[in-house]
Amino acid sequence: MSKNRVIVEAVLAGRSHAAVAEQYGISKVWVGKLMARWRTGGLEAVDKRSTRPKSNPNAIDANMTAVIIALRHELANNGHDAGARSLWDYLTLQGHTPPSITTIWRILTREGLITPEPRKRPRRTYLRFEADLPNECWQSDFTHHKLATGRDIEIITWLDDHSRFALHISAHPRITGATVLHTFTTTITTHSMPASTLTDNGLVFTTRHRGGANAFERELTILGIEQKNGRPNHPQTQGKVERFQQTLRKWLTQQPRAQTLEILQHQLNEFAQYYNHERPHRSLSGATPHQKYTARAKAQPQNNNDGHWRIRTDKVDIAGHVTLRHASQLHHIGIGLEHAGTRIRMLINDLHILIINIETGEILRDFQLDPTRKHQPRGIKPGPKKGTPRQGGMPKGYKFKK
Repeated sequence: MSKNRVIVEAVLAGRSHAAVAEQYGISKVWVGKLMARWRTGGLEAVDKRSTRPKSNPNAIDANMTAVIIALRHELANNGHDAGARSLWDYLTLQGHTPPSITTIWRILTREGLITPEPRKRPRRTYLRFEADLPNECWQSDFTHHKLATGRDIEIITWLDDHSRFALHISAHPRITGATVLHTFTTTITTHSMPASTLTDNGLVFTTRHRGGANAFERELTILGIEQKNGRPNHPQTQGKVERFQQTLRKWLTQQPRAQTLEILQHQLNEFAQYYNHERPHRSLSGATPHQKYTARAKAQPQNNNDGHWRIRTDKVDIAGHVTLRHASQLHHIGIGLEHAGTRIRMLINDLHILIINIETGEILRDFQLDPTRKHQPRGIKPGPKKGTPRQGGMPKGYKFKK
């Protein structure tokens, strides 16, 4: 039984309004109102009533609610982001005057269109960074996708850090160092050179932790482009391209599964057009990546190229050679059979190589590496040096007896 009914029952039992008001800590006016309700509608009329207003001039129009729900279904079915912020951006582009993002979220929640997600680390705890200019930094990474035949395909992306503009997306049977170099050089012919690149530590991007530079790193050095690599096991450093790949994979799952590599590439081209030119980007305040990429002058490489320097210690093999890896290619350098087993130190500056005997300090070779040749000969003709005594045989000028 509610408190209001108890108050009415106490009055009906013969107690005065003042006594009931004093007993239950209420005013006599309120006791009189409850009794008036009882007289017109009985005990049901004295129960607590809803405080909701009969009308709300700020309520969302039913037509707008229907538009929000329809747009949500359309975007989700096409594999696009369809959160409250994305819906707000799309409604604005379509000429509507949408309600606040929070109101849109409440509408989606009321309609059961919000998928519960596990609690994540708060956004405020992340250290965000963004390049100040287009082409100041390009991020790159690759992801996997299966064709309808079950064949695994790898998709590489080059993404502008400042604008999130997808500079290049292509599908390949397998991403190799040569693939990275080819896609990079193809991209710079269209969008000019970046000031720097940011990738993970995959071998297709860097081999410096193995004591040398691969072909992609050599190209960056030649062009004067700074190379940056994220910390191992910390993909958040390349968060923009990682998030882009999530959006790409979500879109691909809603498309017909491609039968061939060519069909998949056609789908990727279609996605790039939509992502760069049509899709409002949340981190860009609703602008498209193309609008942000073309809004300002592009950064250029600083050309502070001091070359590639390193020191390597090795031992001459029994054939008189040492090996050196340059631009992912292994080169054999001739030292001479007479130095087999000798420990040497190689001083390397780009293509210039100086080889020194560690024990004596003697310079064994000083030359420029020829990247087109696997074997780097000493340039000495085969056979003994001029003036060296012959080994065995008849002395020079010997005449046989008749």
